[in-house]
Order: sequence, then structure tokens, then C-alpha cells
Amino acid sequence: MNPLAREWFAKADADLTTAFRELRARKNPNYDSACFHSQQCIEKYLKGVLQALGMPFTKTHDLSVLLNSCLHAYPLWESYRPDMQMLTQYAVAFRYPGVSASRDDAKAAVAAADRLCGALRAAMGLTD
Repeated sequence: MNPLAREWFAKADADLTTAFRELRARKNPNYDSACFHSQQCIEKYLKGVLQALGMPFTKTHDLSVLLNSCLHAYPLWESYRPDMQMLTQYAVAFRYPGVSASRDDAKAAVAAADRLCGALRAAMGLTD
């Protein structure tokens, strides 16, 4: 696997770590950040997969767009679409005033990212 793909995966793993940290924070948890970093984790994993496949990708936060580009190589990933659609909204939804994530939003986002991250890591042959 090429070094740039590995770097995408490392950045993705760091986002998941941050999402978990914010979800578990006892003092001043930032649920908005937990949701955002959950989305970022999967966005970076998908971009790493595309990098590993040697496929170009556009600048997008829409996980469905990135998933569509991966499906020729990993058609079974279609089953991940519902979680990815849920996470896509968190790319921008809570980053600005007016709306804030709840603890339940953050729990759902982190759980989805954790599930997807595990599946994508396994498919790419990445082990801890």
C-alpha cells in the first residue's frame, strides 16, 4: 500500500480517537466535535481507499459520493450507505451557530464511525 494511503488512514484513526475522547469527556464534552470527527474519520478512510486504488477523488464531504467511487472494487460496501448518509450531515451541521449535537447524536455518530472504521480497516488488511 502506498504511503499516502497509509497517511489518510492514520489521520482517520486520529479523528476517531478524538470523537471517542469528546464523547467520553466528563467535563465539558463537545458533542458537536464528536459528530464532526466521526464524519471526518470515515471521509478520510474512503479517500485513503481511493488513494490505495489509484483513483482520483473530488474535494467533497459527502460520504455517499466517495462510497460510489469505491463500489466497483468493494460492491458489498453498499450496505454501509445508511451509516454514511447519517454521518455526512455532521460534516457541517453542528459547526456553526444555530444547532448543536446532543449526547444521543454523538453516541450514534461515534458508534457508526467505529463500525465503519472496523469494516474498512479489515477490508484494507489493516491491523492494530
